[in-house]
Amino acid sequence: MKNTRYVLFTASAVAAAVLGFLVWQGNRNGVVPEGFARGNGRVEAVEIDVASKLPGRIETILVREGELVEAGQPLAALDTRQLKANRHQAEAELRRAEIAVENARLMIQQRQAEMRAAEAVLAQQKSGLDAAQRQFGRSEALAESSVASERQLDIDRSNALGAEAAVASAEARLAAAGIGVSAAEAAVVGAEAAVAAATATIEAIDVQIEDSTLKAPRPGRVQYIVAQAGEVLGAGGRVINMIDLNDVYMTFFLQTAAAGRAGLGTDARLILDAAPGIVIPAEVSFVSDVAQFTPKTVETEIEREKLMFRVRARIAPELLERYLDYIKTGLPGVAWVRLDPALPWPEVADGRVLE
Repeated sequence: MKNTRYVLFTASAVAAAVLGFLVWQGNRNGVVPEGFARGNGRVEAVEIDVASKLPGRIETILVREGELVEAGQPLAALDTRQLKANRHQAEAELRRAEIAVENARLMIQQRQAEMRAAEAVLAQQKSGLDAAQRQFGRSEALAESSVASERQLDIDRSNALGAEAAVASAEARLAAAGIGVSAAEAAVVGAEAAVAAATATIEAIDVQIEDSTLKAPRPGRVQYIVAQAGEVLGAGGRVINMIDLNDVYMTFFLQTAAAGRAGLGTDARLILDAAPGIVIPAEVSFVSDVAQFTPKTVETEIEREKLMFRVRARIAPELLERYLDYIKTGLPGVAWVRLDPALPWPEVADGRVLE
């Protein structure tokens, strides 16, 4: 009886050991534990095309393929000789406009002086008119009493009329002087507008000269040099292709059930084929709302399970900063996604835990 119980106990222990070994071996051979999902994918990053805003000839390329660059670092430079010549011409136009402003302001002063002289002449003529009118009035009164002669009366009348004409002429000259002042002031406004236009032209050329130096919009790595020094580009011509190393992720595919449970921010772990000994923490940053692979018809539950959804797991930027020299796009690997946050991470093929 004891032997029988011993045999049964030994058999149970062996069966449990074999079962445990089979489960462990199953995990090693690709069986995904409940609460987790796994997909094969490749490392990708946001690509940036650095292009020329203006047409021109490439003067020099300042970086090499594979080089790490900082934000704002010059990558290439276009020939700016024509732009610099245009700037010299605009500077000459600016100096001419500034001289025109000074001349117009001097003209205002001259016209104002002429206006003051015309005002003085007018005042003098009015005074003469007043005197001539008083003299004519006296002569006219004396002529009625036969004290003054008709000849003197005519002379005084003529003097009064001449004084009136002189006042009218002085008023006309004063009005002309006022128009001259207004014209000189308008000339100043026009010259100042020419100064502003020339200044704006210089600023626009400076922007074009600055845009002729192509700079990295973000920190990253140069992938391809599309155009070489000496080539002539049109507006928008691509020169360099680079990747943003602050936004690196692995793209992979999950079936319907797993994709439905994988939300934004879900924990993930990445293992690259090139570095199988390193587990890279990540989190789900994108889940497609449209299936990428579908059968011809979707009529049954089994067929719905065949739907595959594209998923991205993004690597944390602070982790990327420590391994910038090792990050390369296109590297294949495996992405693990923890669908149940309460579960501990399982072991992978070599027995390591995905923590």
